[in-house]
Amino acid sequence: MAGPASAYMAYVSNEKDNTMSVVDTATMQVVKTVNVGQRPRGITISHDGKHIYLCASDDDSIEVIDTASLEIVDTLPSGPDPELFVLSPDGKTLYVANEDDNLVTVIDIENKKMLAEIPVGVEPEGMGVSPDGKTMVNTSETTNMAHFIDTTTHEITDNVLVDARPRFVEFTPDGKQAWVSAEIGGTVSVIDNQTREVVQKITFEIAGLRAESIQPVGVRITADGKKAYVALGPANRVAVINTQTYEVEKYVLVGQRVWQLAFTPDQKTIISTNGVSNDITFIDVETDEPVQSVTVGTLPWGVVVSPN
Repeated sequence: MAGPASAYMAYVSNEKDNTMSVVDTATMQVVKTVNVGQRPRGITISHDGKHIYLCASDDDSIEVIDTASLEIVDTLPSGPDPELFVLSPDGKTLYVANEDDNLVTVIDIENKKMLAEIPVGVEPEGMGVSPDGKTMVNTSETTNMAHFIDTTTHEITDNVLVDARPRFVEFTPDGKQAWVSAEIGGTVSVIDNQTREVVQKITFEIAGLRAESIQPVGVRITADGKKAYVALGPANRVAVINTQTYEVEKYVLVGQRVWQLAFTPDQKTIISTNGVSNDITFIDVETDEPVQSVTVGTLPWGVVVSPN
């Protein structure tokens, strides 16, 4: 039986109607809809759970939302067209992809100050940071590269070629690998964080679907490092991958045009955002079965779950 520890709040950015849906993960119901800036996409939460950070892409800003009041209490200097970002392990720094200007912006959250702008490839999107905080990775959609960046010097140390239109980066919990999804290439490249070489390329096959309908986007890896989940876009499925064998063990049918994923802190549930069907799907991590879909706003894109 589920106990009170599973009662987390999920926050979903709805790209089309400029809202954020607040969903109680215990009851699997929307409890609040919050008006936010234009074209909200990337979304994350402070490690203490007190503030949500939201990319208002068409407003060229990052909004700070108080989780107690659900009011916008501040903005951060984001650079133009912030798409996606990642929070440093110490919770002090945001690394932001600015798609229009081919930059990664580094933001000091406490001082609301831009620390650096790092030139990267064309149309940067995916952002990941190693568990030790020493390495940040950005993917450039048009250059088809994963850029490995030293977080101390803010310099690119390695450029790794991947398949077409890389969209997301996720490090394994031990920091040894970075998993990079390629939406048009239809693959996930597993990159060794020491050698900066692709050590495995994961492909997907679903009976009855054309290859071009299988478009990997969001990636999440369990805290024990044993399973990876990959959102497959218009394939309307989430792939479950054994991280030791790199074999796809299951395809979980969810809503239409699945974009991003987020675990609950207890790792019992992973939630997918399904852009075209305007809903999110709760997936049981133990059984890898869909539990329930919940209607949210229009074109849900990002999702994050409260840490407490």
